[in-house]
Amino acid sequence: MAKKYIVVTGGVLSGIGKGIVSASIGRILKDCGINITSLKIDPYLNVDAGTMNPNQHGEVFVTDDGYEADLDLGHYERFLGIDMKRYNNITAGQIFKSIIEKEREGKYLGATVQMVPHVTEEIKNKIKYIDTDLLMIEIGGTVGDIEGEIFLEAVRELSLEEGIETFFFIHVTFVPYLNVTNEFKTKPTQQSVQLLRKIGIHPNMLIIRTEKSIDSNSLDKIALFAGVNRKYVINLPDAENVYEVPEKLFNIGIQTIIAEKLNLEISNHLNWNYPKTFSPLKIAMIGKYLGTDDAYKSIIESIFLSGAEKPDLIDSQLIEDLNEEEAKELLSKYDGIIIPGGFGKRGIEGKIKSVKIARENKIPILGICLGMQVMVIEFARHVGNLKNANSLEFDPKTPYPVIDIMEEQKEILKLGGTMRLGAQKTIILKNSKLYDIYKTDIVFERHRHRYEVNFEKFEDLFAYPENENSENKLIISAKSDFVEAVEIKEHPFFVGVQFHPELKSKVGSPHPIFKSFINKLKELKGLK
Repeated sequence: MAKKYIVVTGGVLSGIGKGIVSASIGRILKDCGINITSLKIDPYLNVDAGTMNPNQHGEVFVTDDGYEADLDLGHYERFLGIDMKRYNNITAGQIFKSIIEKEREGKYLGATVQMVPHVTEEIKNKIKYIDTDLLMIEIGGTVGDIEGEIFLEAVRELSLEEGIETFFFIHVTFVPYLNVTNEFKTKPTQQSVQLLRKIGIHPNMLIIRTEKSIDSNSLDKIALFAGVNRKYVINLPDAENVYEVPEKLFNIGIQTIIAEKLNLEISNHLNWNYPKTFSPLKIAMIGKYLGTDDAYKSIIESIFLSGAEKPDLIDSQLIEDLNEEEAKELLSKYDGIIIPGGFGKRGIEGKIKSVKIARENKIPILGICLGMQVMVIEFARHVGNLKNANSLEFDPKTPYPVIDIMEEQKEILKLGGTMRLGAQKTIILKNSKLYDIYKTDIVFERHRHRYEVNFEKFEDLFAYPENENSENKLIISAKSDFVEAVEIKEHPFFVGVQFHPELKSKVGSPHPIFKSFINKLKELKGLK
C-alpha cells in the first residue's frame, strides 16, 4: 500500500507530552497490525544530542547503530518495542550540514541555495527515505518557534505531493485552568491552531492536554474556533503513570478515527502489559545531573518497568562532602544503590565513597558505565591497596591509572561522536552472577564511553569466574576487547557493567539486569 503519515505538532507549551502521545499512538497502531515506525524531528542546530548538557536537555539515548539521540527515541523504543536507528531522528544541524556540504561540492550547479526549495527538499528526502507503511512524525518544539517553521513547510509540501489523503495531522496543545475564575482558558489553543493554519496545515485532530479533565463546553468551543470536527477533539488529562496513555487513547477509539481517515485495515487490538503497582523499595541513585529527572530517564523507566517505585536522586557531591560515617548513615536507609553514567570530575569521590559503603555493608549496588569504573577504582584503592588509584579522566597524574582512555581515542580531541558508541558483541562468562541473569553467553549491548578498564597493567586486581584463587579479586563477568562487567562473589548484588542496559528496556520486557536487581531487593526486603 502507499506510504501513510501521521504528523504530530505541539502548541502553547513545550514539554506537554508530544513524545508520549506519538509513542502511544504508534504502539496502538502497531498492535492493530500496522507496519509503523517513528521519526523525531528536532529543530535545534546540533547535529545530534551527543554534546548536549543532560541538565538542560535530558539524557542522550544511544541506538544500536551508534547514534546519539534525543530522549524521545527512548520513549519510542520502550513503547513500540522496536529498535530505533539513526534515520529515526532528524535535526536542523544535520539538514544544514548536508546542504552546505553539497553546495561546496557544486552539486547545486551554481544555483542560489535557498530555504525553499533546497532545504525543504533535503527534509522531504530524509522523510521519504524511511521504509515503512505508516510513519509517525513528531516535530519538536512549539508551533510559532522560528526554528521549526522550515520543517512544517516541508511536511506541508510533502502532504500535497504525496496526497493529503495519506496524511493525518495531530496537534497536541495545552489548555490552562485558572483557579481565580474557575474556568479553562482556550484562547492560547485557538491561537496556536490559527498559527498552524496560516502555515497551511489544517489539523485533523486536537489532543487537549490539561491538568484535570476539561468540561465538554470548552471542547465544543475549541472545536468551533479551530475548525476541527468535535469528534476529533480529545481531552488527555495528566495521568499518574505515563504507561496508562496508550490504554486511554485506545479506549477513546483513536485507532478507529485514524484508520478511517487513512483507509487502514486494522484488527482493533492492544496488547499492553505494563506494571500497575510498584513495590515500595527505596533506591538511591548517586548522580550529578540534578537539573531534571530526564537526565536519567531510561534508568528511571527501567526501574518502573521492573515494578519498583522511582529512585531518589542523591547529589554525588553531597556524599563527597559528608564524612564516611555520615554518608553510611544516609545510604543505610536505602534498599539498593545505583551509580549511573556521566562525565567530569565533580562528585566522583562521592560515587567512590558510595561504592565502598555498599561493598563493605552488603548493600546491593548496580554500577553503569562510569558507575562500573568507580567500582574498579574503589576496589583498587581499598582492597588492592593501590593508594590514589584513579581514572586518567579525573587525575592525569594518578600513580595507578586503573581506568585509561581507549587507545584509539588518545589522538582525538573532538567531543562529538568520537566515543565507543552503539551495540557491541559482549561475551558473558559462565559461573558468574551476570550469566545467571542473562542465561546466555553472547549478548549485544549499547555503549557510550571513552575510558575503559586498564586490564593489561592491573591484571592482578581481577580474576575470572572459574579461577580458584579469586579471593579479594574483582570477578570479570563479561568481556569483549575490553572488560565489560565486574562483580564480587560474596555480596548479595555487586555488579558493574561498562555498557548501558537501561537503553534496551521495553514495556513488558525490562532489561534482565534491572529485573534481577529489583528482584534481589524485593527478596532481601521480604516482598513478593
